[in-house]
Amino acid sequence: MGNLQQTTGNGQQKTDNDTIAAIATPIGQAGIGIIRISGPLSAEIAEKTFRPQKPVQGLNSHHLYLGNFLDPSSGDMVDEVLLSFMKAPHSYTREDIVEINSHSGYLLLSRILQIILDQGARLARPGEFTLRAFLNGRIDLTQAEAVIDLINAKSDRGLHLASQQIQGTFRNEIEGLRQKAIDFLAHAEVAIDFPDEESEIISREKTSKRIGKEIVKPIEDLIEAQATKRLWVDGINTVIVGRVNAGKSSILNRLLNEQRAIVTAIPGTTRDIIESTITIEGLPLRLMDTAGFRNVKNEVERIGIHFTEQKLAEADFLLVVIDQSRPLNHNDHNIIAQSRGKNALIVINKIDLPSRLSKEAEHDAFSGLPIVKISALTGQGLDQLRKGISGCLLKGDIDVTSPDVAPNLRHRQALIDAAQFFKSAGRKAKKDAPMEIVAFELKSGLDALGKIIGETTTEEVLDSIFSQFCLGK
Repeated sequence: MGNLQQTTGNGQQKTDNDTIAAIATPIGQAGIGIIRISGPLSAEIAEKTFRPQKPVQGLNSHHLYLGNFLDPSSGDMVDEVLLSFMKAPHSYTREDIVEINSHSGYLLLSRILQIILDQGARLARPGEFTLRAFLNGRIDLTQAEAVIDLINAKSDRGLHLASQQIQGTFRNEIEGLRQKAIDFLAHAEVAIDFPDEESEIISREKTSKRIGKEIVKPIEDLIEAQATKRLWVDGINTVIVGRVNAGKSSILNRLLNEQRAIVTAIPGTTRDIIESTITIEGLPLRLMDTAGFRNVKNEVERIGIHFTEQKLAEADFLLVVIDQSRPLNHNDHNIIAQSRGKNALIVINKIDLPSRLSKEAEHDAFSGLPIVKISALTGQGLDQLRKGISGCLLKGDIDVTSPDVAPNLRHRQALIDAAQFFKSAGRKAKKDAPMEIVAFELKSGLDALGKIIGETTTEEVLDSIFSQFCLGK
Protein backbone atom coordinates (compact mmCIF):
# COMPACT_ATOMS: atom_id res chain seq x y z
CA MET A 1 0.00 0.00 0.00
CA GLY A 2 3.18 2.06 -0.09
CA ASN A 3 2.26 5.74 -0.51
CA LEU A 4 -1.09 5.43 1.25
CA GLN A 5 0.42 5.88 4.70
CA GLN A 6 2.18 9.10 5.69
CA THR A 7 3.30 10.36 9.09
CA THR A 8 1.96 13.44 10.84
CA GLY A 9 3.95 15.66 13.19
CA ASN A 10 2.90 13.69 16.27
CA GLY A 11 4.01 10.39 14.74
CA GLN A 12 0.53 9.11 13.92
CA GLN A 13 -0.30 7.76 10.49
CA LYS A 14 -2.73 9.47 8.17
CA THR A 15 -4.03 8.77 4.69
CA ASP A 16 -2.91 10.56 1.55
CA ASN A 17 -5.06 13.11 -0.26
CA ASP A 18 -6.05 10.89 -3.18
CA THR A 19 -9.72 10.45 -3.96
CA ILE A 20 -10.42 6.75 -4.42
CA ALA A 21 -13.29 4.89 -6.07
CA ALA A 22 -14.39 1.30 -6.56
CA ILE A 23 -17.39 -0.89 -7.23
CA ALA A 24 -18.66 -1.89 -3.77
CA THR A 25 -21.03 -4.70 -4.80
CA PRO A 26 -20.25 -8.06 -6.44
CA ILE A 27 -19.95 -7.93 -10.21
CA GLY A 28 -22.90 -9.57 -11.95
CA GLN A 29 -26.52 -9.07 -12.92
CA ALA A 30 -28.57 -7.83 -9.99
CA GLY A 31 -31.11 -5.21 -9.03
CA ILE A 32 -28.59 -2.69 -7.70
CA GLY A 33 -24.89 -1.96 -8.04
CA ILE A 34 -23.02 0.52 -5.84
CA ILE A 35 -19.96 2.61 -6.69
CA ARG A 36 -18.22 4.23 -3.72
CA ILE A 37 -16.04 7.35 -3.83
CA SER A 38 -13.99 8.67 -0.88
CA GLY A 39 -11.72 11.69 -0.61
CA PRO A 40 -11.59 15.46 -1.16
CA LEU A 41 -12.82 15.35 -4.78
CA SER A 42 -15.93 13.27 -4.01
CA ALA A 43 -18.45 16.14 -3.97
CA GLU A 44 -16.84 17.78 -6.99
CA ILE A 45 -17.02 14.57 -9.01
CA ALA A 46 -20.67 14.15 -8.01
CA GLU A 47 -21.50 17.67 -9.19
CA LYS A 48 -19.86 16.98 -12.57
CA THR A 49 -21.55 13.65 -13.19
CA PHE A 50 -24.93 13.81 -11.43
CA ARG A 51 -28.06 15.75 -12.35
CA PRO A 52 -30.75 15.52 -9.66
CA GLN A 53 -34.33 15.15 -10.79
CA LYS A 54 -35.23 18.21 -8.71
CA PRO A 55 -32.72 21.10 -8.78
CA VAL A 56 -30.83 21.57 -5.50
CA GLN A 57 -28.35 24.11 -4.20
CA GLY A 58 -25.49 21.78 -3.33
CA LEU A 59 -25.67 18.27 -1.88
CA ASN A 60 -26.79 17.97 1.73
CA SER A 61 -24.98 15.39 3.82
CA HIS A 62 -26.78 12.10 4.48
CA HIS A 63 -29.52 12.75 1.93
CA LEU A 64 -30.50 10.45 -0.92
CA TYR A 65 -31.06 12.04 -4.33
CA LEU A 66 -32.77 10.62 -7.42
CA GLY A 67 -31.33 11.72 -10.72
CA ASN A 68 -29.28 10.88 -13.81
CA PHE A 69 -25.63 9.92 -13.98
CA LEU A 70 -24.00 11.64 -16.96
CA ASP A 71 -20.78 11.32 -18.93
CA PRO A 72 -19.39 14.91 -18.74
CA SER A 73 -17.34 14.43 -21.91
CA SER A 74 -20.45 13.89 -24.04
CA GLY A 75 -23.36 14.93 -21.87
CA ASP A 76 -24.98 11.53 -22.45
CA MET A 77 -27.06 9.98 -19.70
CA VAL A 78 -25.62 6.67 -18.54
CA ASP A 79 -28.22 5.54 -16.00
CA GLU A 80 -30.91 6.73 -13.61
CA VAL A 81 -29.36 6.47 -10.15
CA LEU A 82 -29.73 7.23 -6.47
CA LEU A 83 -26.84 9.26 -5.04
CA SER A 84 -25.94 9.84 -1.41
CA PHE A 85 -23.33 12.24 -0.01
CA MET A 86 -21.75 11.87 3.44
CA LYS A 87 -19.65 14.81 4.53
CA ALA A 88 -16.49 14.30 6.57
CA PRO A 89 -16.01 13.37 9.34
CA HIS A 90 -19.44 11.72 9.57
CA SER A 91 -18.72 8.87 7.15
CA TYR A 92 -17.21 5.39 7.06
CA THR A 93 -13.72 6.71 6.20
CA ARG A 94 -14.10 10.10 7.97
CA GLU A 95 -13.60 11.62 4.52
CA ASP A 96 -16.21 12.98 2.10
CA ILE A 97 -17.96 9.95 0.61
CA VAL A 98 -20.32 9.66 -2.36
CA GLU A 99 -22.17 6.44 -3.11
CA ILE A 100 -23.96 5.90 -6.41
CA ASN A 101 -26.70 3.28 -6.55
CA SER A 102 -27.19 2.27 -10.16
CA HIS A 103 -28.67 -0.71 -11.92
CA SER A 104 -26.24 -3.60 -11.84
CA GLY A 105 -24.35 -5.30 -14.65
CA TYR A 106 -20.64 -5.50 -15.38
CA LEU A 107 -20.56 -3.15 -18.36
CA LEU A 108 -22.76 -0.51 -16.73
CA LEU A 109 -20.85 -0.44 -13.44
CA SER A 110 -17.51 -0.46 -15.25
CA ARG A 111 -18.54 2.50 -17.39
CA ILE A 112 -19.73 4.52 -14.38
CA LEU A 113 -16.50 3.73 -12.53
CA GLN A 114 -14.36 4.70 -15.52
CA ILE A 115 -16.14 8.06 -15.83
CA ILE A 116 -15.45 8.71 -12.13
CA LEU A 117 -11.79 7.80 -12.59
CA ASP A 118 -11.64 10.18 -15.57
CA GLN A 119 -12.72 13.00 -13.25
CA GLY A 120 -9.66 12.66 -11.01
CA ALA A 121 -10.25 9.69 -8.72
CA ARG A 122 -8.04 6.62 -8.73
CA LEU A 123 -9.03 2.98 -8.34
CA ALA A 124 -9.07 1.92 -4.67
CA ARG A 125 -6.80 -0.87 -3.53
CA PRO A 126 -8.28 -3.91 -1.74
CA GLY A 127 -9.55 -2.86 1.68
CA GLU A 128 -8.51 0.75 1.22
CA PHE A 129 -11.82 2.25 2.39
CA THR A 130 -11.58 0.30 5.66
CA LEU A 131 -7.86 1.09 5.93
CA ARG A 132 -8.70 4.78 5.73
CA ALA A 133 -11.33 4.33 8.42
CA PHE A 134 -8.59 2.82 10.61
CA LEU A 135 -5.90 5.38 9.78
CA ASN A 136 -8.35 8.25 10.33
CA GLY A 137 -9.23 6.94 13.78
CA ARG A 138 -12.83 5.91 13.16
CA ILE A 139 -12.15 2.26 14.03
CA ASP A 140 -9.27 0.35 15.57
CA LEU A 141 -7.51 -2.60 13.94
CA THR A 142 -9.64 -5.24 15.67
CA GLN A 143 -12.79 -3.62 14.30
CA ALA A 144 -11.29 -3.47 10.82
CA GLU A 145 -10.44 -7.18 10.95
CA ALA A 146 -13.96 -7.93 12.19
CA VAL A 147 -15.27 -6.71 8.83
CA ILE A 148 -13.46 -9.66 7.19
CA ASP A 149 -14.87 -12.06 9.77
CA LEU A 150 -18.38 -10.67 9.26
CA ILE A 151 -18.15 -11.30 5.52
CA ASN A 152 -16.60 -14.76 5.92
CA ALA A 153 -18.63 -16.04 8.89
CA LYS A 154 -19.98 -19.56 8.36
CA SER A 155 -22.56 -19.57 11.19
CA ASP A 156 -24.88 -17.36 13.21
CA ARG A 157 -22.47 -17.65 16.13
CA GLY A 158 -19.63 -16.52 13.89
CA LEU A 159 -21.70 -13.54 12.81
CA HIS A 160 -22.36 -12.70 16.46
CA LEU A 161 -18.65 -12.82 17.33
CA ALA A 162 -17.77 -10.58 14.39
CA SER A 163 -20.60 -8.18 15.25
CA GLN A 164 -19.40 -7.93 18.85
CA GLN A 165 -15.88 -7.18 17.64
CA ILE A 166 -17.10 -4.47 15.25
CA GLN A 167 -18.91 -2.84 18.17
CA GLY A 168 -15.59 -2.68 20.03
CA THR A 169 -16.08 -5.45 22.61
CA PHE A 170 -12.67 -7.02 21.96
CA ARG A 171 -10.97 -3.62 21.74
CA ASN A 172 -12.45 -2.67 25.13
CA GLU A 173 -11.11 -5.91 26.61
CA ILE A 174 -7.62 -5.16 25.32
CA GLU A 175 -7.81 -1.52 26.43
CA GLY A 176 -8.80 -2.67 29.92
CA LEU A 177 -5.74 -4.94 30.08
CA ARG A 178 -3.50 -2.18 28.79
CA GLN A 179 -4.78 0.25 31.40
CA LYS A 180 -4.03 -2.22 34.19
CA ALA A 181 -0.54 -2.73 32.77
CA ILE A 182 -0.05 1.05 32.59
CA ASP A 183 -1.02 1.34 36.27
CA PHE A 184 1.57 -1.28 37.23
CA LEU A 185 4.16 0.44 35.03
CA ALA A 186 3.45 3.82 36.61
CA HIS A 187 4.11 2.42 40.08
CA ALA A 188 7.28 0.72 38.83
CA GLU A 189 8.59 3.96 37.32
CA VAL A 190 7.88 5.92 40.50
CA ALA A 191 9.80 3.25 42.42
CA ILE A 192 12.70 3.71 39.98
CA ASP A 193 12.71 7.47 40.61
CA PHE A 194 12.60 7.02 44.39
CA PRO A 195 14.58 3.83 45.11
CA ASP A 196 14.92 4.54 48.84
CA GLU A 197 11.14 4.55 49.17
CA GLU A 198 10.44 1.56 46.89
CA SER A 199 9.01 -0.66 49.64
CA GLU A 200 6.46 2.04 50.48
CA ILE A 201 5.51 2.63 46.83
CA ILE A 202 5.17 -0.94 45.62
CA SER A 203 4.87 -4.38 47.20
CA ARG A 204 6.78 -6.79 44.98
CA GLU A 205 4.97 -9.93 46.23
CA LYS A 206 1.54 -8.35 45.89
CA THR A 207 2.40 -6.84 42.50
CA SER A 208 3.55 -10.22 41.17
CA LYS A 209 0.30 -11.89 42.24
CA ARG A 210 -1.85 -9.07 40.83
CA ILE A 211 -0.08 -9.16 37.47
CA GLY A 212 -0.80 -12.87 37.25
CA LYS A 213 -4.44 -12.56 38.30
CA GLU A 214 -5.45 -9.29 36.60
CA ILE A 215 -3.43 -9.48 33.37
CA VAL A 216 -1.90 -12.90 32.65
CA LYS A 217 -5.00 -14.98 33.48
CA PRO A 218 -7.41 -12.87 31.34
CA ILE A 219 -4.91 -13.01 28.46
CA GLU A 220 -4.70 -16.81 28.71
CA ASP A 221 -8.50 -17.01 28.66
CA LEU A 222 -8.52 -14.98 25.44
CA ILE A 223 -5.88 -17.27 23.91
CA GLU A 224 -8.07 -20.31 24.63
CA ALA A 225 -11.07 -18.59 23.02
CA GLN A 226 -9.22 -18.24 19.70
CA ALA A 227 -9.64 -21.90 18.76
CA THR A 228 -13.39 -21.68 19.34
CA LYS A 229 -13.71 -18.53 17.23
CA ARG A 230 -11.88 -20.23 14.35
CA LEU A 231 -14.48 -22.99 14.32
CA TRP A 232 -17.45 -20.61 14.29
CA VAL A 233 -16.04 -18.16 11.74
CA ASP A 234 -14.07 -20.49 9.44
CA GLY A 235 -16.04 -23.69 10.04
CA ILE A 236 -15.20 -27.10 11.53
CA ASN A 237 -12.68 -28.87 9.28
CA THR A 238 -14.65 -32.00 8.37
CA VAL A 239 -12.75 -34.48 6.23
CA ILE A 240 -14.55 -37.29 4.38
CA VAL A 241 -12.13 -40.25 4.14
CA GLY A 242 -12.35 -43.83 2.97
CA ARG A 243 -11.02 -46.32 0.49
CA VAL A 244 -11.56 -45.75 -3.20
CA ASN A 245 -15.20 -46.01 -4.46
CA ALA A 246 -16.65 -46.09 -0.94
CA GLY A 247 -19.08 -43.31 -1.89
CA LYS A 248 -17.37 -40.26 -0.38
CA SER A 249 -18.23 -37.91 -3.23
CA SER A 250 -21.83 -39.15 -3.27
CA ILE A 251 -22.13 -38.40 0.45
CA LEU A 252 -20.71 -34.91 -0.12
CA ASN A 253 -23.26 -34.28 -2.86
CA ARG A 254 -26.08 -35.57 -0.65
CA LEU A 255 -25.14 -33.35 2.28
CA LEU A 256 -24.84 -30.31 0.00
CA ASN A 257 -27.96 -31.26 -1.95
CA GLU A 258 -26.11 -30.50 -5.17
CA GLN A 259 -23.79 -32.21 -7.66
CA ARG A 260 -20.57 -30.71 -6.30
CA ALA A 261 -18.24 -33.67 -6.87
CA ILE A 262 -17.97 -35.95 -9.91
CA VAL A 263 -19.31 -39.44 -9.20
CA THR A 264 -18.42 -42.41 -11.43
CA ALA A 265 -17.76 -46.11 -11.04
CA ILE A 266 -14.18 -45.52 -12.19
CA PRO A 267 -11.76 -45.83 -9.23
CA GLY A 268 -9.69 -42.75 -8.43
CA THR A 269 -12.08 -40.13 -9.89
CA THR A 270 -11.40 -37.74 -6.98
CA ARG A 271 -7.76 -36.73 -7.08
CA ASP A 272 -7.87 -33.28 -5.47
CA ILE A 273 -9.49 -31.89 -2.32
CA ILE A 274 -13.03 -30.63 -2.96
CA GLU A 275 -14.29 -28.18 -0.31
CA SER A 276 -17.76 -26.82 0.46
CA THR A 277 -19.42 -25.33 3.53
CA ILE A 278 -22.70 -26.40 5.10
CA THR A 279 -24.48 -25.82 8.41
CA ILE A 280 -25.91 -28.72 10.43
CA GLU A 281 -27.89 -27.91 13.59
CA GLY A 282 -26.30 -24.45 13.55
CA LEU A 283 -22.77 -25.90 13.37
CA PRO A 284 -20.64 -24.71 10.42
CA LEU A 285 -18.81 -27.54 8.64
CA ARG A 286 -16.11 -27.15 6.01
CA LEU A 287 -16.63 -30.44 4.17
CA MET A 288 -13.62 -31.83 2.34
CA ASP A 289 -13.99 -34.72 -0.09
CA THR A 290 -10.67 -36.50 -0.50
CA ALA A 291 -8.98 -39.01 -2.78
CA GLY A 292 -9.76 -42.64 -1.90
CA PHE A 293 -7.08 -44.84 -0.39
CA ARG A 294 -5.78 -47.69 -2.54
CA ASN A 295 -2.49 -48.99 -3.87
CA VAL A 296 -1.62 -46.78 -6.83
CA LYS A 297 1.15 -46.40 -9.36
CA ASN A 298 -0.23 -43.24 -10.99
CA GLU A 299 1.73 -40.20 -9.78
CA VAL A 300 -1.32 -37.89 -9.83
CA GLU A 301 -3.34 -40.28 -7.65
CA ARG A 302 -0.37 -40.69 -5.33
CA ILE A 303 -0.24 -36.91 -4.83
CA GLY A 304 -4.00 -36.91 -4.20
CA ILE A 305 -3.64 -39.54 -1.48
CA HIS A 306 -0.79 -37.54 0.07
CA PHE A 307 -3.11 -34.52 0.28
CA THR A 308 -5.74 -36.77 1.89
CA GLU A 309 -3.27 -37.88 4.57
CA GLN A 310 -2.41 -34.23 5.30
CA LYS A 311 -6.07 -33.24 5.66
CA LEU A 312 -6.79 -36.28 7.80
CA ALA A 313 -4.06 -35.22 10.24
CA GLU A 314 -5.37 -31.61 10.38
CA ALA A 315 -9.08 -32.47 10.65
CA ASP A 316 -11.31 -31.33 13.50
CA PHE A 317 -13.84 -34.04 12.60
CA LEU A 318 -13.78 -37.15 10.38
CA LEU A 319 -16.47 -38.90 8.39
CA VAL A 320 -14.99 -42.37 7.80
CA VAL A 321 -16.87 -43.96 4.89
CA ILE A 322 -17.07 -47.76 4.73
CA ASP A 323 -18.55 -49.61 1.73
CA GLN A 324 -20.62 -52.45 3.19
CA SER A 325 -20.83 -54.21 -0.18
CA ARG A 326 -17.12 -55.11 0.12
CA PRO A 327 -15.24 -56.86 2.91
CA LEU A 328 -12.93 -54.65 5.00
CA ASN A 329 -9.38 -54.52 3.66
CA HIS A 330 -6.11 -53.11 4.97
CA ASN A 331 -6.96 -49.59 3.73
CA ASP A 332 -10.20 -49.61 5.75
CA HIS A 333 -8.40 -50.85 8.86
CA ASN A 334 -5.64 -48.25 8.42
CA ILE A 335 -8.14 -45.36 8.13
CA ILE A 336 -10.12 -46.58 11.14
CA ALA A 337 -6.91 -46.83 13.17
CA GLN A 338 -5.97 -43.24 12.25
CA SER A 339 -9.42 -42.01 13.22
CA ARG A 340 -9.13 -43.31 16.77
CA GLY A 341 -8.18 -40.52 19.12
CA LYS A 342 -9.97 -38.04 16.85
CA ASN A 343 -13.60 -36.96 16.78
CA ALA A 344 -14.91 -39.34 14.11
CA LEU A 345 -18.12 -40.90 12.81
CA ILE A 346 -18.18 -44.22 10.94
CA VAL A 347 -20.53 -43.93 7.94
CA ILE A 348 -21.44 -47.36 6.57
CA ASN A 349 -22.59 -46.66 3.02
CA LYS A 350 -24.43 -48.63 0.31
CA ILE A 351 -27.04 -50.22 2.57
CA ASP A 352 -29.13 -50.62 -0.58
CA LEU A 353 -26.73 -53.43 -1.52
CA PRO A 354 -26.18 -56.79 0.21
CA SER A 355 -23.73 -56.49 3.08
CA ARG A 356 -20.41 -58.32 3.00
CA LEU A 357 -19.42 -57.10 6.47
CA SER A 358 -19.67 -59.79 9.10
CA LYS A 359 -21.06 -58.92 12.53
CA GLU A 360 -17.77 -59.98 14.08
CA ALA A 361 -15.76 -57.77 11.72
CA GLU A 362 -18.03 -54.80 12.45
CA HIS A 363 -17.74 -55.32 16.19
CA ASP A 364 -13.96 -55.70 16.16
CA ALA A 365 -13.19 -52.91 13.67
CA PHE A 366 -15.65 -50.25 14.85
CA SER A 367 -15.54 -50.92 18.59
CA GLY A 368 -16.08 -47.71 20.56
CA LEU A 369 -16.81 -45.59 17.48
CA PRO A 370 -20.23 -44.07 16.66
CA ILE A 371 -21.85 -45.53 13.53
CA VAL A 372 -24.59 -44.52 11.10
CA LYS A 373 -25.77 -46.52 8.10
CA ILE A 374 -26.90 -44.83 4.88
CA SER A 375 -27.34 -45.18 1.16
CA ALA A 376 -25.87 -42.20 -0.62
CA LEU A 377 -27.52 -43.49 -3.80
CA THR A 378 -31.11 -43.49 -2.48
CA GLY A 379 -30.78 -40.98 0.36
CA GLN A 380 -31.87 -43.53 2.98
CA GLY A 381 -30.43 -42.70 6.39
CA LEU A 382 -29.43 -39.12 5.48
CA ASP A 383 -31.35 -37.63 8.42
CA GLN A 384 -29.60 -40.07 10.75
CA LEU A 385 -26.27 -39.00 9.26
CA ARG A 386 -26.99 -35.34 10.03
CA LYS A 387 -28.07 -36.23 13.58
CA GLY A 388 -24.97 -38.37 13.98
CA ILE A 389 -22.74 -35.50 12.88
CA SER A 390 -24.31 -33.00 15.28
CA GLY A 391 -24.26 -35.59 18.08
CA CYS A 392 -20.53 -36.20 17.64
CA LEU A 393 -19.71 -32.50 17.56
CA LEU A 394 -21.87 -31.56 20.53
CA LYS A 395 -20.38 -34.24 22.78
CA GLY A 396 -16.87 -34.28 21.34
CA ASP A 397 -13.73 -32.28 22.06
CA ILE A 398 -14.88 -29.42 19.85
CA ASP A 399 -15.97 -26.45 21.96
CA VAL A 400 -19.31 -25.31 20.54
CA THR A 401 -19.75 -22.62 23.18
CA SER A 402 -17.82 -19.41 22.97
CA PRO A 403 -17.52 -16.09 24.77
CA ASP A 404 -18.50 -12.78 23.23
CA VAL A 405 -14.82 -11.84 23.00
CA ALA A 406 -12.49 -14.01 20.91
CA PRO A 407 -9.26 -13.21 19.05
CA ASN A 408 -8.09 -14.28 15.62
CA LEU A 409 -4.77 -15.97 14.83
CA ARG A 410 -2.84 -12.67 14.63
CA HIS A 411 -4.29 -11.55 17.94
CA ARG A 412 -3.45 -14.93 19.46
CA GLN A 413 0.26 -14.57 18.68
CA ALA A 414 0.34 -11.05 20.09
CA LEU A 415 -1.46 -12.27 23.23
CA ILE A 416 1.04 -15.12 23.64
CA ASP A 417 3.90 -12.61 23.39
CA ALA A 418 2.19 -10.27 25.85
CA ALA A 419 1.55 -13.07 28.36
CA GLN A 420 5.23 -14.07 28.26
CA PHE A 421 6.35 -10.49 28.97
CA PHE A 422 3.87 -10.00 31.81
CA LYS A 423 4.75 -13.38 33.35
CA SER A 424 8.40 -12.37 33.21
CA ALA A 425 7.57 -9.02 34.85
CA GLY A 426 5.76 -10.82 37.66
CA ARG A 427 8.59 -13.30 38.22
CA LYS A 428 11.26 -10.61 38.24
CA ALA A 429 9.27 -8.40 40.56
CA LYS A 430 8.95 -11.32 43.00
CA LYS A 431 12.68 -12.16 42.78
CA ASP A 432 13.75 -8.58 43.59
CA ALA A 433 15.21 -7.93 40.14
CA PRO A 434 16.02 -4.25 39.45
CA MET A 435 12.80 -2.32 38.97
CA GLU A 436 14.12 -1.05 35.62
CA ILE A 437 13.97 -4.63 34.29
CA VAL A 438 10.44 -5.11 35.62
CA ALA A 439 9.40 -1.86 33.91
CA PHE A 440 11.01 -3.00 30.65
CA GLU A 441 9.01 -6.26 30.68
CA LEU A 442 5.80 -4.35 31.39
CA LYS A 443 6.50 -1.96 28.49
CA SER A 444 7.19 -4.90 26.17
CA GLY A 445 3.87 -6.48 27.18
CA LEU A 446 2.11 -3.18 26.51
CA ASP A 447 3.68 -3.01 23.04
CA ALA A 448 2.45 -6.55 22.29
CA LEU A 449 -1.11 -5.60 23.29
CA GLY A 450 -0.79 -2.42 21.24
CA LYS A 451 -0.16 -4.51 18.11
CA ILE A 452 -3.64 -5.99 18.47
CA ILE A 453 -5.50 -2.68 18.27
CA GLY A 454 -3.04 -1.02 15.87
CA GLU A 455 -1.12 1.20 18.26
CA THR A 456 2.23 -0.43 17.45
CA THR A 457 1.50 -2.23 14.17
CA THR A 458 3.99 -2.18 11.31
CA GLU A 459 3.12 -1.21 7.75
CA GLU A 460 3.86 -4.77 6.59
CA VAL A 461 1.24 -6.14 8.99
CA LEU A 462 -1.31 -3.58 7.81
CA ASP A 463 -0.60 -4.53 4.19
CA SER A 464 -1.15 -8.20 5.04
CA ILE A 465 -4.43 -7.54 6.87
CA PHE A 466 -6.06 -5.22 4.35
CA SER A 467 -4.95 -7.20 1.30
CA GLN A 468 -7.52 -9.80 2.42
CA PHE A 469 -10.37 -7.37 1.68
CA CYS A 470 -12.18 -7.13 -1.61
CA LEU A 471 -12.15 -4.00 -3.74
CA GLY A 472 -14.72 -1.46 -2.59
CA LYS A 473 -14.51 -2.35 1.10
